[in-house]
Amino acid sequence: MSEEKLAVIIDGSSFIFRAFFACPPMKSNDGRSVGAVHGFCSMLISQLCKHNSDTFCVAMDSGRQTFRLEMYPQYKANRVSMPDDLRQQMPLMQEACAAFGLPTLAQPGIEADDLIASYSNILSNKGYKVRIVGIDKDLLQLLSDKVEIYNPIKEKVVTKEDVIKKYGVTPDQMIDFQALVGDTADNVPGVAGIGPVTAAKLINTYGSISNIYANVNTITPQKLKEKLLTHKEDAELSKKLVTLKKDVKIFDIFPSIKLDYKHEKAHNFLTSLGFNSLIHRMYKTSFYAKSSASFLQHYNEML
Repeated sequence: MSEEKLAVIIDGSSFIFRAFFACPPMKSNDGRSVGAVHGFCSMLISQLCKHNSDTFCVAMDSGRQTFRLEMYPQYKANRVSMPDDLRQQMPLMQEACAAFGLPTLAQPGIEADDLIASYSNILSNKGYKVRIVGIDKDLLQLLSDKVEIYNPIKEKVVTKEDVIKKYGVTPDQMIDFQALVGDTADNVPGVAGIGPVTAAKLINTYGSISNIYANVNTITPQKLKEKLLTHKEDAELSKKLVTLKKDVKIFDIFPSIKLDYKHEKAHNFLTSLGFNSLIHRMYKTSFYAKSSASFLQHYNEML
């Protein structure tokens, strides 16, 4: 039996914000802010070394104007605008992906999570095992026998049991669970007054939001029933908001998401920004040593 093909999709938008808030400010030789870019490149190097695949891409958001805003104008309204310092570094994030030969997925009006969901659907139907690298709980609804979630902070694959232990529901129940609880980060309303514990009990008892409302007159205590009835429209709207699209119109994706790493290009990009520590680290890893043996020899001669 041939080995199952692996496709890796990185939640690039999540990586970018983590890098910005976790890494100290840094300036390049020409005075540009590059602290977040340094952190982002460090994360990319780590993931390229951890996952043995040549089908590898990075999903990015394309601005705040999305189809969800048309559905609910208050969607993510509580979020502050992107800091200017990070906005100025965004073009370099794209350059970083290109330097490492990593294709980027981005589409106007579509969030990175929806691209991840749609590409995961396509790739799994083509016989790939899909590994999504990210920490966003919205991605957990995609977890299945064909799609796995890799947490880059804990450095582990998230299992169905992990989801049940943390949220009290299975991955395929996460959409209904989030629709009841809501999401303060994205300003998704949910059902006011219902928290994770109550939501999990309702989902485990009735299976879905539609079944909850089909049996709402039997639900006790009375206050819980009243909350559900009062916020029925919010629950239904929230379910639409948290459901990731698996049918984004995508044209031929091969060979567009094939990793095309060329060591000189990565080296030159890191050098141009003064990321010498990353250059040293890069050439000490097995991935780059295997990919660039001749260039590694040349690099060592320059030290």
